Amino acid sequence: MSDLILFWHRRDLRITDNTGLAAAREQTRKVVGIFCLDSNILPGDDIAPVRVAYMMGCLRSLQKRYAEVGSQLLILRGNPTQAIPQLAAALGAKGLFWNWDVEPYSQERDRLIIAALQEKGIRFLNQNWDQVLNAPDEIRTGTNSIYTVYTPFWKNWSSKPKAKPVAPLVDAEGLTAVEMELAQANGVIELPTAKDLGFIWDGDFVIAPGEVAAQERLEEFSATAINSYQEDRNFPAIDGTSRLSAALKFGVIGIRTVWQATIEAMENSRSDETATAIRTWQQELAWREFYQHAMYNFPELAEGAFRDIFKNFPWQSNDQYYQAWCEGRTGYPIVDAAMRQLNEIGWMHNRCRMIVASFLTKDLLLNPRLGEKYFMQRLIDGDLSANNGGWQWSASSGMDPKPVRIFNPASQAQKFDADGEYIRQWVPELASVETGDLLTGNITPLEREALGYPAPIVDHKQQQKIFKDKYQQQKSANLV
Repeated sequence: MSDLILFWHRRDLRITDNTGLAAAREQTRKVVGIFCLDSNILPGDDIAPVRVAYMMGCLRSLQKRYAEVGSQLLILRGNPTQAIPQLAAALGAKGLFWNWDVEPYSQERDRLIIAALQEKGIRFLNQNWDQVLNAPDEIRTGTNSIYTVYTPFWKNWSSKPKAKPVAPLVDAEGLTAVEMELAQANGVIELPTAKDLGFIWDGDFVIAPGEVAAQERLEEFSATAINSYQEDRNFPAIDGTSRLSAALKFGVIGIRTVWQATIEAMENSRSDETATAIRTWQQELAWREFYQHAMYNFPELAEGAFRDIFKNFPWQSNDQYYQAWCEGRTGYPIVDAAMRQLNEIGWMHNRCRMIVASFLTKDLLLNPRLGEKYFMQRLIDGDLSANNGGWQWSASSGMDPKPVRIFNPASQAQKFDADGEYIRQWVPELASVETGDLLTGNITPLEREALGYPAPIVDHKQQQKIFKDKYQQQKSANLV
């Protein structure tokens, strides 16, 4: 058996601040990366082409990074529980490292591959949580229960120590020419393109692929926008957010690196307002982790509502409403702007995600699972934990102390797009409409027809009353 250790990349497409990779390098210089295009995931009907294209760009970047330090990133395609043990055995690897994942499928996959490795006498050498700052079994209430409300979770989580970034992979050694031929005979392929995999994306990305681009974006945000994040984050026409969600989803930047940037920004802050803005972004990072902990501890969230009252909620079935929502043709300008942004660039501002999710569930009375799936089919940062948590928050079906939260599209537009800049950008046929009417949607039928813009498909006041009635009926039924 050689000194070779294989490191299996999944949601950690980087060589910097990677806990499992750093642990592997401590044991041997001969560390080689592998990534498996999982046939259980690709292709899939909830996979966004933009997300696949971004991932493939990140993998190309990662291959270059491995080459720079003297090693390789090997690409496999198939069922990883079979392909990876086969490759490891063929190369006589000493062992295999990887980082844990919170998602139900990943946990089951890990159990299967550990068993397969054991059958071949290959060691699984570490147990690292890399995608979170605190392990999901670490944060508990005083009675050792799992947190289901964010605020007390934040208070506990924020009081816990956070690890600093770990050392990058340096001075590694890859496979010899003979070993590479053996690897190719055992499933290693050239890195395909997204198009090769059947996913077409010709647009730009909200953030360039790879860890170098993610680090540059973090540095830019930390030096500028983070100082006004408290206010600017709510206005979709302003570039006031980090836009690091896709980088964090694929792990092209380490969460410890991101957290360390907030600590350094806090140390350099010169006002209470700036400190508050930085703390607000830290709280958003904690929301991300809250949803990850929830998915790990309650894997049934992936299949439906957390609250009993919503497990059999009488959602409507209306394909015409759903298609209008998907296409951004609901007749509500702020909703349509957000959906068109999603369809065109594969990303949507977080404030708008809440607006359109509330509209789908509380105005159209459609099952939030429809919206959750559509987001996963379109978002560059589509992540099971964050997407599921956000949709359940908006639908009032998840871990949320406020049971009914309804967003009024007009008041949301008036508050967060007061000049109509965001709406005009994404619904250009409304560019000439007077701002007050644009925000409220009070556009005459004749003007709508002339502009080619549809009438509202529902009445907000009427629909919210119907929702509240349904909710009260369901609540009463659950008390019987």
